[in-house]
Amino acid sequence: MNSITQATPIATTLSQFLPQSFFARPAEQLAPELIGCLLVKRQPTGELLWGVIVETEAYSQDEPACHGYRRRTPSNETLFGEPGRFYVVVSYGIHHCVNVVTHRPDWANGVLLRAAAIPGEPERLAAGPALLARCFGIDRSHDAQQVHPDQGLWIAPRPPGLAALAAADLVQTSRIGISQGQDLPWRWYWRASRSVSRRARGDRQPPYDELMFLLGL
Repeated sequence: MNSITQATPIATTLSQFLPQSFFARPAEQLAPELIGCLLVKRQPTGELLWGVIVETEAYSQDEPACHGYRRRTPSNETLFGEPGRFYVVVSYGIHHCVNVVTHRPDWANGVLLRAAAIPGEPERLAAGPALLARCFGIDRSHDAQQVHPDQGLWIAPRPPGLAALAAADLVQTSRIGISQGQDLPWRWYWRASRSVSRRARGDRQPPYDELMFLLGL
């Protein structure tokens, strides 16, 4: 467990959350801004499991890779709802994938959380959508749940050590694991992280992960 109980900058950040208004923007604008933010889950013991979001993908109703592209159905209803809620889907009938609904109601728009770095755990423990969901114990029961501490699962803003992340620190590239819409460069990841699910061609794995240094852990 990577819980922090002492009064540290990280502990202060973990108690905060991104407001609904933060998510009320198009997914392709929001996705890179979620890099460096913290996914936080309150465990039954009261301890906090948290990780740094290091990879995201954007999806919009007007492009074929989006779940809401063809029609609105009971299974994708959450994606058409108000921003600031989790949209949890099952991929290939076995893997859960965690998205955050963005932009506006009645328009399918969301950001897939593709990978997270969890301090104190192996680097690639949550390097992929299914692994991320498994590590945080997120499943369909969390679908349509508000992204808020009152619900026990939320996203905190970037902590002080990561607040200075800029566009130059991120890699923007095409999405992966889809059969349509691969041409859109709507995937972003933190270049210095070793917990990314798949790096762009020619982008070498960094020799070490800056995470602990930047977080001051």
